[in-house]
Amino acid sequence: MEVEKRQSEAESNLLPLAKLGPDAGAEFVLQSKGTWWHAGFHLTTAIVGPTILTLPYAFRGMGWALGLFSLSTAAAVTFYSYFLMSKVLDNCEKQGRRHIRFRELARDVLGSGWMFYLVVSIQTTINMGVGVGCILLSADCMEIIYSNIQPHGDLKLNHFIIIAAGIVIVFSQLPSFHSLRYINLGSLVLSLGYTLCVVIACIHAGYSHHPPYPQRDYSLKGSKVVRLFNAFNAMSILGSVFGNGILPEIQATVAPPATGKMFKGLCMCYAVMLVACYSVAVSGYSAFGNTAQSNILQSLLPKEGPALAPTWLLGLAVIFVLLQLFAIALVYSQVAYEIMEKKSADVKKGIFAARNLIPRLFLRTVYIVICAVIAAMLPFFGDINALVGAIGFIPLDFILPMLLYYKSFKLAPNSSIYRINNAIMVIFTVVGIMGAISSVRQIVIDAKRFHIFSNNVLD
Repeated sequence: MEVEKRQSEAESNLLPLAKLGPDAGAEFVLQSKGTWWHAGFHLTTAIVGPTILTLPYAFRGMGWALGLFSLSTAAAVTFYSYFLMSKVLDNCEKQGRRHIRFRELARDVLGSGWMFYLVVSIQTTINMGVGVGCILLSADCMEIIYSNIQPHGDLKLNHFIIIAAGIVIVFSQLPSFHSLRYINLGSLVLSLGYTLCVVIACIHAGYSHHPPYPQRDYSLKGSKVVRLFNAFNAMSILGSVFGNGILPEIQATVAPPATGKMFKGLCMCYAVMLVACYSVAVSGYSAFGNTAQSNILQSLLPKEGPALAPTWLLGLAVIFVLLQLFAIALVYSQVAYEIMEKKSADVKKGIFAARNLIPRLFLRTVYIVICAVIAAMLPFFGDINALVGAIGFIPLDFILPMLLYYKSFKLAPNSSIYRINNAIMVIFTVVGIMGAISSVRQIVIDAKRFHIFSNNVLD
């Protein structure tokens, strides 16, 4: 009897979505209507964001050689990882089990209920961390613009956090992931726009022969232990830069059959990503060396002294970053919204019926308000970025896809793919653990100059 019970439970985990009945989260939030280029827009917004502006800061913890090697490795491994993930999803779909949620994919393939809750926990950490970071950084961008227009104005960072949260709340009422497709196309264009502005500004600052041009020093500071922690902290930042903990949810927006479509979307995304990452990392670190701050715009716009590039150029970059941050906040909120909708909405009613509209408005507003409060309390942009990378993106994007692929395709232990995947899992498990320790250590160090609800974003 016990064996039959366990077999019945296992089979229930493998039931196709159609047999599980209507699901408001799937029907309303994760509508499967998109094309491969729509998936490319979503992927680009999820991966290519203002976190690339932290790359010069990451390089200052690694130097040129390790920095370029780590950047190239992270790009190659994540592309490979996302490709394997899409193959696993395609394989499940061919067997009649189309998965639209990361947590359900993990439970199905790995056959363990605890994996469901592990993925939910990691995704929640990522989504809320990105939401907090987007609201915080968008508020910082607005403060930069405001302080240049009104140098002695009364508005502070916390005021702009409220404004940023209000804007996100308004656009959060777009009901489905698919409804963000043209916003995410605009996000792709914006990412290329501020990349171009920042690269030109860094080249201008780096080659300027007039004070206050940056004094460049590429040496690694501190003792061997400090350098080791800084290097792992920098690797965690790279994990955050290339991270995307919502690939199954993005693939869910593609009209079935999804086979092969995500690979095209990934190619579009990484074409943009590689251009943006290498150009910003090299130009920013070249210009500022080990004085690069956690957001390269802070280096170009120092609090004391004039800007190190034309102010109109930097202002344009800040505006582009600001606009894209709202799109990123919307994308990473979709998993939370889908969970809320699944529990609160009535799929038998219309998507805009009052029965569904009122709970959607309330719950999504509460979620964004919580993110805004955390952003106001803990203004550690660089440190939050590294911590989310270490405990969120690295396990979900560098480790779990290898395990899912192994379980789905039953790889032979002597195959080259098996060995490569195992090596990736071992290496990035170590990087994730050390990165988490390094990130927490850096937060503790920064806490010495921090007070709750500070009006400054700490480097």
